[in-house]
Amino acid sequence: MKIIIINGPNLNLLGKREPSVYGSETFEAYFNTLQSKYPKVELSFFQSNIEGELIDKIHETGFSFDGIILNAAAYTHTSVGIGDAVKGVETPVVEVHISNVYQREPFRHESYIAPNAKGIIAGFGLISYELALHSFLP
Repeated sequence: MKIIIINGPNLNLLGKREPSVYGSETFEAYFNTLQSKYPKVELSFFQSNIEGELIDKIHETGFSFDGIILNAAAYTHTSVGIGDAVKGVETPVVEVHISNVYQREPFRHESYIAPNAKGIIAGFGLISYELALHSFLP
């Protein structure tokens, strides 16, 4: 089983950025833990602060992977292009957020990804990624 985690803008700062909201663990450390915990899953990871690169990665993996776990971060609420990319691929996508976006600013309550996602997981910290991974396991 091939699953990719795609992270959007500012998530490269996990562990440093607003630890009260996002925690103090880096994503790389968390990803290593996931790989160790799920050795039978071929997990890969991509992060970009650039909208077009995220769209390109969704296109690249959206017909050959078994699942995409997507944390588009702020682009979730602004990018029609990422929403269209999710709609245009065959691979199921789970939208993930570390924080509970519905406890935050009102502009974060709208998602351009959700209408075409398999599901949404938000508010459980980094464990949100593992919960999304479970949705693809048999």
